[in-house]
Amino acid sequence: MQIYQMAWCIAIPLLSRNQRLQQGLRQRTLREIPAAADLWIQAASVGESFLAWEIIRKLDPPRPIRVLLTTSTSQGMEILEKARVEALQQNDRLTIHLAYLPFDHPVLMARAVAAIRPKLMLLLESELWPGLLHSCREQGVKVLVANGRMTGRSLARYRLWPALWRHLRPVSILAISADDAARFTTLFGQETVTTVSNIKFDRISNQGGPTAVDNPLAHLFPSAVTARDGLRGTQGTDAPASPAPGMDEERLAAAAKLIVLGSVREEEEADIIKLICYLREKNKQIIIALFPRHMHRLKKWQHILTKHDCPWQLRSRTTGPVSDGSIILWDTMGEMLPAYQLAAAAFVGGSLAPLGGQNFLEPLTCGIRPVIGPHWDQFLWVGQEIIDQHLVLQAENWQEAAELLLHTAALPLQRQQTRQKIMAYVKNRRGGTEKTCTEINNLLFPSNNQ
Repeated sequence: MQIYQMAWCIAIPLLSRNQRLQQGLRQRTLREIPAAADLWIQAASVGESFLAWEIIRKLDPPRPIRVLLTTSTSQGMEILEKARVEALQQNDRLTIHLAYLPFDHPVLMARAVAAIRPKLMLLLESELWPGLLHSCREQGVKVLVANGRMTGRSLARYRLWPALWRHLRPVSILAISADDAARFTTLFGQETVTTVSNIKFDRISNQGGPTAVDNPLAHLFPSAVTARDGLRGTQGTDAPASPAPGMDEERLAAAAKLIVLGSVREEEEADIIKLICYLREKNKQIIIALFPRHMHRLKKWQHILTKHDCPWQLRSRTTGPVSDGSIILWDTMGEMLPAYQLAAAAFVGGSLAPLGGQNFLEPLTCGIRPVIGPHWDQFLWVGQEIIDQHLVLQAENWQEAAELLLHTAALPLQRQQTRQKIMAYVKNRRGGTEKTCTEINNLLFPSNNQ
């Protein structure tokens, strides 16, 4: 811990100059003290923040509690704010505050834990911060890891200091698969580890997406709306998809042309621009919605698109109907799901390079069978059956991904049928949120269990 503290003493002045960390820097350096709380939930970024939202939505404590939600990114903060607003409207037993997670310098974390005074620290997925865990242990704070996942590479890194991690072990770990549970057991011991369903399965809604009128992007993509709502079978009926009265197949095929490239990562940008150029070469009418996974890559993408003579416009400056052949570079938050709901085809990034993949369940909830690359090991918990059943279309390279996108976009939309299949797939895989909330209540209110 002394070596770790010395490393942070060197790192903090450098990190403080990082543009992405400037937002919330006073909280990160503890010049601004977070609010006190009974339950402290740390959600690293976007994915974990959605998990925190699901937990807050389902949490039903026997008595009023104070909750502190922290994150490390501005995107995570936007999601947590929406979660806070919703939760306060629905549950009068929760008082919720938000803050950025302080840097994990042991002295800073000791001060943070002493100020917040949580009874329970909830870490989501793979957040194991030594300074935070050490401070919680020293000050008698229980630690719960929920939706826990750990790669083999991470385990090998943690095992460089096995005695340290045994000393810092949480009181309870809810792992999302048998493999993840085995890795946590190797590090912390079997008595603290339980396997539960992934909370992300609970986030798949039983309800369909909004109608064209309700979709906030409908005014930007009227042709996509025509394709979506010009089919029977897409708005709650079990009948096979077929053109609406007065809508011929040729017109329908021309309308279904929005392709979403979601959660694109830096390491796969070279492949993605090849994919974009290929799509445009094969069909100049296609509209492409490009969502970089990290906002700091926007300027780089502007340069890449300009260099390849690809006409682009920022979403924040797009107010009217988008012209055929346009590329919309998404620079606003919270609109990828509505874009999936209007898309004719979708690619989910983080999968063309060995990065483990991004969440391909989101387009499935919108009735779109997404295309992914060969690298999706962070989502193996979903099950190989999702590929075998062709709910997710796996490509081996960017060109195969482009061909699959073109093929999918040319097919009649069958959103309702796709949604029915994904709901059947996840039916017996739900329940992780409920078990997590039960564990939270058990640890916060142990006297209720006696």
